[in-house]
Amino acid sequence: MFSDRQIKEILVSNEIINLDDFNKHSKEAKTLGKILENYLSEKKIISGDALYENAANYYKVPFINLKNQTIRKDVLLSIPEKIASTHKIIAFDADDKKIKIALSNPEDIEILEFIKKKTGLDVEINLTSPSQINDVIKQYHKSLKAEFDYLSGDKADKLGKVSDDKDLKKLAEDLPVVRIVDTLLEYSVLEGAYNIHIEQEKKKVSVRYRVDGVLQNVMVLPKTVQSGIIARIKILSNLKVDEHILPQDGRFKITTNDYKVSFRVSILPTFDGEKIVMRLLNEKAQTLTLEQLGFQPGPFQIVKRNVAKPNGIILVTGPTGSGKTTTLYTILGILNTPKVNISTIEDPIEYRMEHVNQSQVNSKIGYTFAAGLRAFLRQDPDIIMVGEIRDQETAEIAIHAAMTGHAVLSTIHTNDAATTMPRLAEMGVPTFLIGSTMNLIVAQRLVRKICTGCIQSYNLGEEEIKELEKQLDIDSILNTLEKEKSIMDAKKGLKNLLFYRGKGCKKCNNSCYKGRIGIYEILENSEEISSIILRNGSASELKKEALSKGMLMMVEDGFIKAKNGVTTLEEILRVTKE
Repeated sequence: MFSDRQIKEILVSNEIINLDDFNKHSKEAKTLGKILENYLSEKKIISGDALYENAANYYKVPFINLKNQTIRKDVLLSIPEKIASTHKIIAFDADDKKIKIALSNPEDIEILEFIKKKTGLDVEINLTSPSQINDVIKQYHKSLKAEFDYLSGDKADKLGKVSDDKDLKKLAEDLPVVRIVDTLLEYSVLEGAYNIHIEQEKKKVSVRYRVDGVLQNVMVLPKTVQSGIIARIKILSNLKVDEHILPQDGRFKITTNDYKVSFRVSILPTFDGEKIVMRLLNEKAQTLTLEQLGFQPGPFQIVKRNVAKPNGIILVTGPTGSGKTTTLYTILGILNTPKVNISTIEDPIEYRMEHVNQSQVNSKIGYTFAAGLRAFLRQDPDIIMVGEIRDQETAEIAIHAAMTGHAVLSTIHTNDAATTMPRLAEMGVPTFLIGSTMNLIVAQRLVRKICTGCIQSYNLGEEEIKELEKQLDIDSILNTLEKEKSIMDAKKGLKNLLFYRGKGCKKCNNSCYKGRIGIYEILENSEEISSIILRNGSASELKKEALSKGMLMMVEDGFIKAKNGVTTLEEILRVTKE
């Protein structure tokens, strides 16, 4: 990244901002402990690419956009990956006389001399942003299979011959095994995976990553590496190498200049060997804002209003992997000020938050959600977050905490917002307590976003419309879209509406999707809702009342996002079908 001096010269000379404004921003960044370049981007004073385009103008070198650049493998590898990553420099084209490089700091003279000596070619400099270079660096890892070329012949046989657990420990330190595991872990981080599945089959070992909510095949390895990989991951996670019958859980952390990731490890015995699933938790991930979560304007105001209430319960509901924890942490990030005492009990602690007292459940010693909640109430908390309400005891303590002036945040497993309150009643919580303490229920799912690099519009065909009409109440959805001003006239139907999908490109690895966003159902408590709860009314009654007050159903929120080109109809149907 550029130094503060370089940024000042670039921005002031190009008349982006004046010297006084620069000094003000520089001082503010230092106060917040942030790198100036990141601060300016976050505050939308100048984007990363725009800064480097202006830098190219300042240094009088060409700016190169690498996003659509096809780079030959031999050209890319002419600069070793370690150097490319450390110095933020990429070779993107070459001929017999010169090599074209893209870098983010034209004042790094030493590296230019190194490349000239190494290649024996004249060096042509181009400027680009670090983010574009990071995207190209991923190409070093595209040929993951090459990392396992040594697994042929005698070496493969040797890896497979393990006689006892001492040999297993030696095998775990074997350089090829270390290289396999390191590559799989690093590649998963670069690909944006949040789960790694290493599965033992009869004649092979399969590796899959979950990216944007969908499992993707990454690699098939020889059966001979099975013992070494398992032993290596057990040692990293501080687990018993000689335990092969019982499940084990552990964790470890990888820290580099670019990322800090915790890996939560679960090992399960199966018929063909031990299966490993690792959950990736990016500790450098920034807390999102409510706007970034993807609420529609009406629901956004409802959530904002209820987050500001000093007491009562906010529940987030949905299946595993639906983004509930992210929503809770986003709300905590808003509430996290020096004026309040926040305590959380979680299983596990997924993200660390400054100034928040986070506590980990430990069922082995009897430290449950309920036990933690009781302890919190003696700690003078203002805000309490409970990872999940699983039983009557936890539910009752949480509700009593809300009654005595605390704001309580938690999650619960139900299919939609309306079934949440009857679910609490089924747990044995008195209905009058539910009605008087519940502020808000947020039901949610995560849908994949269409890749912006290959998005295209289309109209639905007759067969597609008929299929949708079989599965959904299209008239009701269209009326809602008209009311939300996403379409002009509901009576025209689906035929003339434009929807969107991806075509597939390098940016999204031909998956047509990149990233995820939530679709939501927001149920706010009211006098009418409370009275239905009090008389133990059904979920359908609650839903009918909420809809009469304008509640958007998840599928309707999804259709709005599909109509606006955020996601696809296929994604909405995939995540909302029961």
